[in-house]
Parts: sequence; structure tokens; C-alpha cells
Amino acid sequence: MQQRIIFVCLALTLVLAGCNQPHSSGEKPKQELRLNLHTEPPALDPRKATDTVSIAVINMCFEGLYKLGAQNEAIPALAERVELSEDQLTYTFYLRKALWSDGKPITAHDFETTWKSILEPHFNCHFASDYYVIKNAKEAKEKSCTLDEVGIKALSDQILEVKVAHPTPYFLSLIASHAFIATPAHIVTKHPHWAKEASPLFVGSGPFMLKKWRHYDEIIVEKNPYYWDKDAVILDRISLPMIPDESTELNMFESGALDWAGKPFSALPTDSMPALERTGRVDTYPIAATYYYIFNTKVFPFNNVHIRRAFALAINRQEIIDNVLQAHQLPASGLIPPSMWQSHYFTDGDIKMAQKEFAIGLKELGIKSENFPSITLSYNTSEGHHKVAQAIQGQWLKALGISVKLENKEWKVFLNDVNKCQFQVARMGGVASFHDPVTFLDLYKYASNSNNHTQWFNPRYAELMERADRTPDPMQRIPLLKEAEKILIEEMPLAPIYFYTSSYLKKPYVKGVLLTEIGDADFKTAYIENPR
Repeated sequence: MQQRIIFVCLALTLVLAGCNQPHSSGEKPKQELRLNLHTEPPALDPRKATDTVSIAVINMCFEGLYKLGAQNEAIPALAERVELSEDQLTYTFYLRKALWSDGKPITAHDFETTWKSILEPHFNCHFASDYYVIKNAKEAKEKSCTLDEVGIKALSDQILEVKVAHPTPYFLSLIASHAFIATPAHIVTKHPHWAKEASPLFVGSGPFMLKKWRHYDEIIVEKNPYYWDKDAVILDRISLPMIPDESTELNMFESGALDWAGKPFSALPTDSMPALERTGRVDTYPIAATYYYIFNTKVFPFNNVHIRRAFALAINRQEIIDNVLQAHQLPASGLIPPSMWQSHYFTDGDIKMAQKEFAIGLKELGIKSENFPSITLSYNTSEGHHKVAQAIQGQWLKALGISVKLENKEWKVFLNDVNKCQFQVARMGGVASFHDPVTFLDLYKYASNSNNHTQWFNPRYAELMERADRTPDPMQRIPLLKEAEKILIEEMPLAPIYFYTSSYLKKPYVKGVLLTEIGDADFKTAYIENPR
């Protein structure tokens, strides 16, 4: 999510000398927004990013054919309009006249080149499967046809034709995700490392452009003078220091050094949530996202389904929400967030059933409980992730007598290890890219999916997902997806823990920020108003 699921990441720097100060009533406010990015983005090439930190910056600097609007609907962006053929298999996009941030025209050829580069068999892209609804996209990635046979073709500089393999009712929402953003062909083809630094080579299409990138320290974006809708953009600059400690971030917000704290780019300290709630200053809203642990199903002992089920069932989710998180999250007994559908597949904290499953698993593995090995639980650096891991460590010890080692890693190291399947149990978070359950479920359709870090595969699950793909009627399609989710939870390659909420603080003079159901923030129309 990702798919798409995208991974949720929740370094210490000096406060910038040019911070905004309160303005007198007659003074024009400085149009600079300051918020914490929390950590170094692993990749700012839209074709390679899979994490929320990278995607947050990418969404400032790039725009796709469509984007999500205020009601979470797909609205035109670089595409002015689209025509859909009567058989619902051909989309014809008419691009508006727009420019890259270096003044060069954005064309349909940029989209064709970018999308087909993702489908190159040797191009390492973790969300290539998002493209598989397009005619021959999967076949091209797997070398069974050429890229010329893929249903993506620029008919002219302003017209892009896309043929899908079957009617896809969520297609416009799908292409509104960052996975379908075009990169500048005139730059990318000549400079493969164009997105590694803030330089004239970093060319974008969004309301802002990358001005500065001090790695592990700070990113600054500034208004893009070539953006097609530049008159709607009021902010001159967004400053993004990278402060890993949530308490430091909160203190900087309280002192006036930041205008925003918490989600969507960081998190508020869990210990501070009760007091912040009492003051009524914190804003909290549900998003279509799930926090879960993944099991490496190819390594002992999680190659056994009963062991996986035992670990998942022994987690008391409500206890974690009440005593650790304290931000109105909901316990998850399924993968799909309640904004899409309600699912309940097991009882939270079912110790008796967990112990029963554990006993079966031990028998099948041929080991005794006293010989069960210590387990390593991996997560990326965050106060919240650490406290959740500590709580679950204690629950597993109490319920199953299991010794658990906690392994905390810096974000880029964590992602690299998970991508290489170098873990036993790992913390993960899935955020919807568009409003449809397949954004979560597609991730586990194929073991070959590079984002399926569990390495789990079930033929029946894959069959149901394939049938759902070819069933445009929601009344017939949704039951197929629900049956697939049931199989996923029964075999437990992952343990759902809770459904996210987003909690944040912002200064009252920050206006016009659009927060979406999928956890994104759109700063295109944001501005700083004179404080009263």
C-alpha cells in the first residue's frame, strides 16, 4: 500500500534561526510552515519510495494525473479530463498544459516512459504489482511479453491512452496514488541519481520544489514558480527538520519553534496524550490504516501456522490502546480498516485459544515448550513502536512463556532488513493508497510480490483475489474479498493489532491544510494567517 500499502514510519537538530514569530495585526505573516519530518526519507524518486516519510515529501514536489480531493475522491490534477470507453477497458487522459519545475513541458510521454520503466523486469520497484490491472503489465514484468505490448501509450504530447486488463472501478483512485506519478524523462534517462540530492536535477511537477536537503538533518521545499496552479499556492516555504524524539518535537511546538506536531509525519509522545486530550488542543481523526506485526513464514518457528496464530491471539490489543497509545485507536481483529468494512475474526487477547494453538504448534514442530527458542521482534526507532513492543513482549511472556528480544533499528536499516526478509517478527503499518480493500489485500496475492515480506502464499487466496479483480459488480466482488481476508487471518502471516488514528497539534494561525482518509496531508492551499 502499497498495492498499495505504504509503510508507516513514526534525527536531533538545532532550531532554524529564521523561525516564524507571532505577527502584529498590521504585519504580513511570513508564509513559512515548520513541521517535523521525524527521520531521513529513504527515497525521493517516486518510482522507488514505499514509506510515508518519503511519500510526504514526494507529494509536495510532484503531482499525478489525478489526486485525492477533500472528500477522498479522485479529482483531476495534471490530467484535465478523462474519457472511458463503453466497455470500460480504455481510459483516455487529456493532460493540461503544465511545466516541470525547470520550465520544460510535462507530456504524456513522461507518463508512458515512467510507467513502463517501473514494469522493466530488472527495475527494482516494490509496488509494480499496482500496475497489474493494466493490460499486459504483469506479463511484461515477468518477461512473457514486451513493454510495447503493455496498454500504456502516449497518443500525442497531451493525450495518454491506458488499456486495463478488465473493468477496474477503482482505477482513477488507484492512479491518484504516488505510485503513478510521472518522473521527468529528460532528466531521468540521462541522470540515474537525479533524486539523491537537492540540485537542479531534482525536477518535479507539484506545488513545491526541493530547495535544500541536508541528509539526516533538514529538508526545505519552496513554492514552484512553474506549477500549473501556482496562484492557488500561498506558502513560500515548508521547513522540515528531522527530529526523531517525539518529546523534543512537542517541546519545540510549545516553544513556538514548530507550527505543527504529530501526524501525519511524526507522532505525539504517548505519555503526553492524556494531558493533551484534557486541554482539548489535540485533534484526532481515524484514517484507513492498520498497525500490525508480520511473521517471516519461511523461518522457524513461524513456518508453522499454529505458532503464528498463538502469537497473534495472545496479544491484548485493548490493553495496549488503553495503557500505551491512548489516542482512540480501535483493536484490530482483521486487516481491513472499519472505514471500508467491519471484520471480526477472533477474540482480542484470547489466552486460552493462544495456548491451545501453541500446544498444537509445538507438537507439529516436535519440540517442548521449555526448548522453544527466544524470538526477536524488530521495529524502527520510535517511542510509540518501542512501548507497543515492550507491552507485547510482556504479554507473550505471560501467556506463552516466550522470551522475546527487542531489536530497534534506524528507519532505513529497518526497511532494508525487512525488504531482504531478514527478520522473525517485524512491526509494520499499512496505509490505504485508495479507498478499496485491495489496497491492503493485493499485497499478499503473490509470494513474489516484493512487498510481501511474510513470503506467505495461499492458492485459494490468490484465486479469490484474481476473481475479485475480474468482478466489477460490488455486490459480487466484496464477498470474494471478504473470503480472502478470512483466509489471510486464519493463516496469520500477520497479526493485526490496531486501526490507526491521526493525532496532531497545530498553531491556530495554520490554515488550509487538507488531511485525507489515507493519512496524507496536502499543503497546496495551506497558509499562515495573522494570529489574533
